[in-house]
Amino acid sequence: MNALKSILVALVLALSSSFYAQTADEIINNYFENTGGKDNWEKLEGIEMIGVMKMQNMEIPFEQVMTKDGKQVVTIELQGNRMVWSAFDGETSWQRNQMTMEAEKSDNEATENMKKQVKDFPDPFLNYKDKGYAVELIGKETVDGTETFKIKLTKDPVLVNGESVPSITHYYFDTENFVPIIVETEINEGEMKGKIVKSSISDYQEVNGVYFPFTVGSEFQTMNFKEIKLNPEVDTAVFAFPEKKEVKEKE
Repeated sequence: MNALKSILVALVLALSSSFYAQTADEIINNYFENTGGKDNWEKLEGIEMIGVMKMQNMEIPFEQVMTKDGKQVVTIELQGNRMVWSAFDGETSWQRNQMTMEAEKSDNEATENMKKQVKDFPDPFLNYKDKGYAVELIGKETVDGTETFKIKLTKDPVLVNGESVPSITHYYFDTENFVPIIVETEINEGEMKGKIVKSSISDYQEVNGVYFPFTVGSEFQTMNFKEIKLNPEVDTAVFAFPEKKEVKEKE
């Protein structure tokens, strides 16, 4: 009898796991169906986002370009000056030093982590199984008065101080529209290590048949997008690290 009970318990657990996995997939499939359809998402080769970032009582106009092959660049306007703030050309990641404003290459660890993000374009949930990612439906939760499905997304591990660390993000999908409205990530290094950052996602708008959120905000910053362009023409030179020109000494 005990053996039979063990078999029944194992069977129930297996069926429960299968149910949750299927339900998670149904939520994700509904998400893509409601935001333009997988076919339209898979056609994306690049995305350009133009908007304003608000942080520390500052408003900084910015443009961000991301491509299917992993390239990305962020251009900002600061005190009337327009400059490339950070970029990744697929091999080299760099950003400007906040004090000197000089371009500096990222260390090997940061660059390797950037390479891992290539698979996230245009959305980490798109064909997630092919990417080697895993999803799990945690259950239903009410967030700020809205009923949501809480889904755990596990991606490729990232490097932190030379060690491989799990990359886990929790998404809260509105049960009515099947779109993410909250994203929770854990800071895994620095003084704020272990802190959960909660980002709100809202104001979904249609762009050439695909729906994107036009407002993304957290306690640290808020980004309001004024325009989103799909498959923009981009000069690949903008992603490259700006090598310093040698100054010839006067004879």
